[in-house]
Parts: sequence; C-alpha cells; structure tokens
Amino acid sequence: MNAIGKAVRGAALLAMTGLASVGTAIAQNADVGLLNMLNGDVNYASEGGSAGSRAQAFMKVRQGDRFTVPAGAQLRVVYFDGGRQETWKGPAAFKAGAKASDATNGSPSDVATLPSAVPQKIAQVPELLQIAKLGRSGGVAVRGAGKAPRLTAEQQAEVATAKDTYRKMRAQSPADDVTPELYLYSVLQDFLLYDDMKPVVDEMVKRQPGNSEIQELASWVKSRTQ
Repeated sequence: MNAIGKAVRGAALLAMTGLASVGTAIAQNADVGLLNMLNGDVNYASEGGSAGSRAQAFMKVRQGDRFTVPAGAQLRVVYFDGGRQETWKGPAAFKAGAKASDATNGSPSDVATLPSAVPQKIAQVPELLQIAKLGRSGGVAVRGAGKAPRLTAEQQAEVATAKDTYRKMRAQSPADDVTPELYLYSVLQDFLLYDDMKPVVDEMVKRQPGNSEIQELASWVKSRTQ
C-alpha cells in the first residue's frame, strides 16, 4: 500500500473511531428514567461531572447520573426499559444504569415492575407539564376545550384498557405514589379527554398536596373543563 493509501486508510479508521466514541457517548447520556416522586433536597451530578445540582420532581434521568439522598429525603425512579421502579430513602446514594440503579450506599427500600405499557407513557410526563405551563399565558389559562372528540372503537378500547391497568396499579401502589394517575393522565391527554382527566388530577392532588408540578397539571385541566 502506497503512502496515499495508508493516509486514506488511517483517516478512515480515525473517523470510524470518532463515530464510535460519539455513539458510545450518546448511549451513555440517553434518557433512561424519570423521577416520579421526590421529597427533600436530593443532589445529583451527571456522568463525568463534579458539581452537583438539586434534583427536581419529574426530571428525566440519564445513564450515569449520580444521586445522593440525605437522611429524611426520598425519591422514586422508574426506568423506561423494563419498567423497574425503585424507591430510595436516605441516607443512600446510587448511579443510574440503563435499566436499574447501581447502589453506592444503601439499597432501594422498595422495588416494583410496572406493566409494559406504562413506562412509555410515564416518559411523556415532562412534556405534559410543559403543555400545562405553556397553556397558561401570563398566568391566565386559556379556558374551555370545546366538545370532547368522538373516539373510534379502537381508541375506546385503548382507553378502557388503560383504565383497567390504572385500577390494578392503584390497588398495588403506595398511597403517595401517583405513577398510576400519571399513566392514565398521559393516555387521556392523547385523546384530549379533559373531563375524564379531572378526577385523575384531583386524585393526584389528594395524594401529593404539596407537589407544585401536580398543581400545575390540575390548574391546566380545570381551565380546559370550565
């Protein structure tokens, strides 16, 4: 192989190596879960980062994120791939993996596996919160949603299945866990069924009255049903 050929081959190998590195970095930084419950001042740092930040309710979790849960605090994280849901109570610390957490201090106080249809809908929660917030211009919600859309037989069956899944989840979930409600809310939002969403957000508010994000969802739905 002549010098030009070697140079071309070397450049190609470097490019392939660079693409592989980018692909690995993207995979490592992918959203893998969601904090669907948070109480207290929980600290987190992203992969490779030294400075920590305060975790927020309903924030997405990326692979490699490190969480420190102090005494008296707790959080619940659900992983999208596989539906594993973990509850952590401080003092504890863990690193988010692709499908589960890697404990560095303590262990989860409770672990459950959500139904297969649930994680995908739970992943939409941050976007649903944005819809609620953006729907309020200058703090005043745009009121009224008009007549509820007419669903096809297939869509009605999907909603019925979601409600059945919700009832089963609710019967098996802790009192302060609003994951069942968030799941059903997401399905109903897909079909703009605001009247059906109202009792769902009312249930969330009852279970987590101090959660400002849930209050935001409740205000949005109220504005669409008046």
